[in-house]
Amino acid sequence: MKKDIILAGVGGQGILSIAAVIGHAAIKENLYIKQAEVHGMSQRGGDVQSHLRLSSDPIASDLIARGCADVIISLEPMEALRYLPFLAPDGWIVTNTTPFVNIPNYPDADALLKELRSRKNVILLDVDAVAKAAGNPRGSNIALLGACSGILGIEHEKLETGIRDIFSRKGSAVVEANLAAFRAGAAEAKA
Repeated sequence: MKKDIILAGVGGQGILSIAAVIGHAAIKENLYIKQAEVHGMSQRGGDVQSHLRLSSDPIASDLIARGCADVIISLEPMEALRYLPFLAPDGWIVTNTTPFVNIPNYPDADALLKELRSRKNVILLDVDAVAKAAGNPRGSNIALLGACSGILGIEHEKLETGIRDIFSRKGSAVVEANLAAFRAGAAEAKA
């Protein structure tokens, strides 16, 4: 098993929480894991990205080469497009359709989504609405994780265990809210 995943978004959206849950679940699957992240601008609403490499064999580098990512998981459509050069020809894009407009010359949202829809393997969801409907309006990131759970190669239950373990320090209500968002995202992606 090998998965090279790029997580992308804007500071404060929860990209690093997704990486932590996937990483925790990968360890439970007895996989090797390497992670590299850039989050220096996160406090200013800047680009945040993480390279997450999972494999049943040892991994030499923590960075994903251009054209080699199996999955781009993005909480923001423009950020999904930013990392397209890293996507493998048969790779997947899983992204939120709701733009995070934080610059004055933000591209036309319809044009962004049209470009994303033109790709071979893509899951586009309004994860903000999915999370809100699940009773966790702050859980868009975990709803997005649920949406891509079927293509990660990690057992669903181990991802749920990762959510429980990562969020347990915040209390059982937060854990249950995140599990609800995760399950809602998974169900919506299958629909």
